[in-house]
Amino acid sequence: MDRSGGRARHSGDLIAALSGRSLARNLHSDVLWTLGYAIVSGEYKEGSILPSDSDLLERFGVSRTVLREALKTLAAKGMIEARARIGTRVLPRNRWNLFDADVLAWHFEMGPDVDFLRSLAEVRIGIEIEAAALAAERASPEQIEMLRACVQRMAGAETPEDFARHDLDFHKIVAAASGNPFMASISALVEMALTAAFTISSPVNDPVALESTVRTHGAIAAAIGAGKPDDARAAMKVAIADGFARAAGRMEQGG
Repeated sequence: MDRSGGRARHSGDLIAALSGRSLARNLHSDVLWTLGYAIVSGEYKEGSILPSDSDLLERFGVSRTVLREALKTLAAKGMIEARARIGTRVLPRNRWNLFDADVLAWHFEMGPDVDFLRSLAEVRIGIEIEAAALAAERASPEQIEMLRACVQRMAGAETPEDFARHDLDFHKIVAAASGNPFMASISALVEMALTAAFTISSPVNDPVALESTVRTHGAIAAAIGAGKPDDARAAMKVAIADGFARAAGRMEQGG
């Protein structure tokens, strides 16, 4: 069984650990991850034709059913398209579902660059500041208390992983409190951004950054609790921008 997607598998494990999901391992997922990572990394370039089924079956040592299911999954993510008498073509990057957690993980496993993280931050700002504003109008008392509890847990986190998990919980609660089910669709973006923060530069390792991050999230919770949409927008924008700036700064320093 080919294991060249092992590093990508590591990113998937990390995201699952932060979000509390289990990541089942089986032949289908192994083939999926290896092929997906190969496409994102450029081993199979955009517009190219994948090797024949017989070649892929020989490479992976799996059944035809397992291979076809993996290819169907990649097609559903917008990454490939099968054509009769032509083969399976890798589609242009602009056709890929970049909101998909696997696609994001494969990009991140390449070694996220500043542009990659900036793109994540820009999309998050475009959506999450409105989620915070809606939460300020719609959050229940229970959700407000949950946000405050997350802030307390962030302040007391002793490891980068624990901090990232509490941070992720905070943003998921904001999305739920917005009352808009579409807000939850960006959860993969948030998970990936926080995975990057966990891997590159966690505020847990910097007391000043930790205090600042906790204070900003506290401001979001306070604005939502006070029913102040504009304040919630402003605080959420600061939280996302600061997280990007911290990770980008660390990357520019060479880690």
